[in-house]
Amino acid sequence: MGTKTQKLSNIVDSVVEWQSVKTSDFTAVAGEGYFVNTTSGAVTVTLPSSPSIGNSIAIKDYAGTFATNNLTINRNGNNIQGVANNSLISTNRASIILVYVDATKGWVYTNESNVANLGNFTSATGGTVTTSGDFKIHTFTGDGCFVVSNVGFGGVDYLVVAGGGGGGGTPQGGNNRAGGGGAGGYRTTFPSPDCNAGAFPISVTTYPITVGAGGAGTFGTPTNGSNSVFSTITSAGGGNGGYQEGPPSPPPGAAGNGGSGGGGSSSNTCAGSGNTPPVSPPQGNSGGISSGYNGYGGGGGGAGEAGNTDVDGGGGDGLANSITGSSVTYAGGGGGLFEPGGDGGGGNSAPAPSGPTPGCAGAANTGGGGGAGFGSPATPSGTPGGAGGKGIVIIRYKYQ
Repeated sequence: MGTKTQKLSNIVDSVVEWQSVKTSDFTAVAGEGYFVNTTSGAVTVTLPSSPSIGNSIAIKDYAGTFATNNLTINRNGNNIQGVANNSLISTNRASIILVYVDATKGWVYTNESNVANLGNFTSATGGTVTTSGDFKIHTFTGDGCFVVSNVGFGGVDYLVVAGGGGGGGTPQGGNNRAGGGGAGGYRTTFPSPDCNAGAFPISVTTYPITVGAGGAGTFGTPTNGSNSVFSTITSAGGGNGGYQEGPPSPPPGAAGNGGSGGGGSSSNTCAGSGNTPPVSPPQGNSGGISSGYNGYGGGGGGAGEAGNTDVDGGGGDGLANSITGSSVTYAGGGGGLFEPGGDGGGGNSAPAPSGPTPGCAGAANTGGGGGAGFGSPATPSGTPGGAGGKGIVIIRYKYQ
């Protein structure tokens, strides 16, 4: 055994010429070996851009700290192990030798010690792809597929927002005190507990993505928003806003339950419940309750607060999220009659009485609830509430 070890040592020493200890980012040179000390922080080593067949590079964890402060191997335009991704070495006392083979395989590992995971990064397609620093972001504004071809270091983070509920309206001959639609369910892992990788595990497979549509804001029977789905994560559509009665239209309609609940109407004061079905952490809040027959309708619930929180009849605010690299607020509740929708795409209700006016729709791809519409018994036909805003699915992972 000692003879074999000595032979291997001689081979390694003959392949590379060892250099002084590296403590910061550097570009490797073919035929050299490097002791890398990551005690003070992570280090990136960039491979040669135009290697020749047989070029070799060796790397050794100097201080046994690669698990704490990782070593990134930047491929610099060439494949590593046949994959167009950088590598991440994240185990203490790791030792590796890379040899350039050809354009197909690129650099391959010919010797590894204490390397639990060679750390090729995740590769995937689907949606609209953008980058933010070391992360790729796949944004789905409609149905599609997230296709994973390689799984590397860590998992993914996600934001899944369902379609918002439609706002309540006024049927023909009805009164005018409708409720706002509830926001679509809001579920996310971002920011991840581990800032270097996502919290949700994935595998090499195709994940169908469903982006929920907003509910209809009709003057008779507004509807809940539709669910959004990624893998095992389902966000529930927002509940519809309560609506009014009046012959010959239907009886008063109750506000709907959902990701966030719809606001109650003045003739049916029960608001819709949020976080339905229940998940942890909660995906939304309940709608606001109307103050009675002479009061106006309640606001739809938002991801960040219940309806009526900021003002009687106002839609509940949504939540801000920076998964795309910029802060955007999603899942605001629709406004009850004459009140604004919540931050995060909640649709405003009709303004103060000036004639029959439909409610405003929730903003597209925010999951905002629709605003309540305004009508009167003299309205020849019903006045609809606003439609709920369509949802969105966003997936983020480390790619270099």
